[in-house]
Amino acid sequence: MSADTPLPLLGGLSAADFLGQYWQRKPLLIRGAFPDIESPLSPDELAGLACEDRIEARLVEEHGRDAKGNPQPWQVSHGPFDEATFARLPERDWSLLVQAVDHYVPEVAELLETFSFLPRWRLDDIMISYAPPGGSVGPHVDQYDVFLLQTGGQRHWQLGGAVDEEAPIIEGIDLRILKHFEVTPGEDWVLEPGDMLYLPPGHAHHGVSQSEDCMTVSVGFRALSADEAVTSFADYVGETLPASRRYSDAGMTPPVDAGELNDEALERMRALILETLDDPAQLAQWFGRVMTQPKYVDQLVPQEAPTPVEALAAELEAGAHLERTLGSRFAWRALNETEATLFVDGDGLPCTPSLAQALASNAPIDAELLAHPGAAALIAGLLDRGSLSWPAGDDDDEDPS
Repeated sequence: MSADTPLPLLGGLSAADFLGQYWQRKPLLIRGAFPDIESPLSPDELAGLACEDRIEARLVEEHGRDAKGNPQPWQVSHGPFDEATFARLPERDWSLLVQAVDHYVPEVAELLETFSFLPRWRLDDIMISYAPPGGSVGPHVDQYDVFLLQTGGQRHWQLGGAVDEEAPIIEGIDLRILKHFEVTPGEDWVLEPGDMLYLPPGHAHHGVSQSEDCMTVSVGFRALSADEAVTSFADYVGETLPASRRYSDAGMTPPVDAGELNDEALERMRALILETLDDPAQLAQWFGRVMTQPKYVDQLVPQEAPTPVEALAAELEAGAHLERTLGSRFAWRALNETEATLFVDGDGLPCTPSLAQALASNAPIDAELLAHPGAAALIAGLLDRGSLSWPAGDDDDEDPS
């Protein structure tokens, strides 16, 4: 599909128009982005996920109470929850938020493919929220791009424009709720099922449920902060440097003052650091690894025993296929015409460009991939590490050993 093709998902804008005019610049309301949308989970199913140990969930209550029973404007509780938690809740003014639902529910993970006009490695996860009337998390700001898709009920959204990072927030709660929120004229809407709102980072917004069973899907995107990037890249580079590479000042002139840290010394140190870090090939290897790190380290379950490569190939040739494990992340980068790096779940694996591109796409993982050199061994390794898996419930859900 061409980047200039109009997309109903974007209200008729092309990917090029959206990226050029809206992405990380300004909000966009899209009526009927998903005209036939049905909520992929019921409220009860979402609550069931929130009761599981491994799943990140929060309950946000307005007019709550602290641990001592004192009234609070907001109260935040973290899962896992139980039936008693939901039984005590009032009929309004609370929200349940469940993170990374795409890691656990295939129907939710499928929604990510509709956002393929953006790099897959930029996707973070899908959060789903449920709220009865009045449910909200207060006016706040997120530091990432997000698409807010209404899948059930109605939610009233009000936007407040770009907000400085130092904007005052309500203290004493585990939420960054703004103390002051002023609605931007004209940016005040009620979203119906199928409507979607795009918000760039740093844009204040406030959403309040207007009806029973209000369900909102939040598709979030990851972006490293400058401090995270500098620290992570420096650590990655540092692991490859020999101890013999050090500050050097051979040929320096005698100092005027032996206690002074002079400009020449600083320039030598600056040159050492910049020469060490300014390596595009190394930057690419680090970036691919950091952007494919799993959201949850324990999400992927390695196999206990190595997969026999020939047996795996035979299974695929007999008609079996593998799937990318929910929550697993893939990306790739060509090094030259014959070599590439496949980035998978925080690691970088050598292979051919065509195989790397296929595995990092949504293409089937079946016998056709075996035509690529080294494919069988690479696929077996990905299965062993938990990045690939047999389809659940299939007869192929066996170790081909």
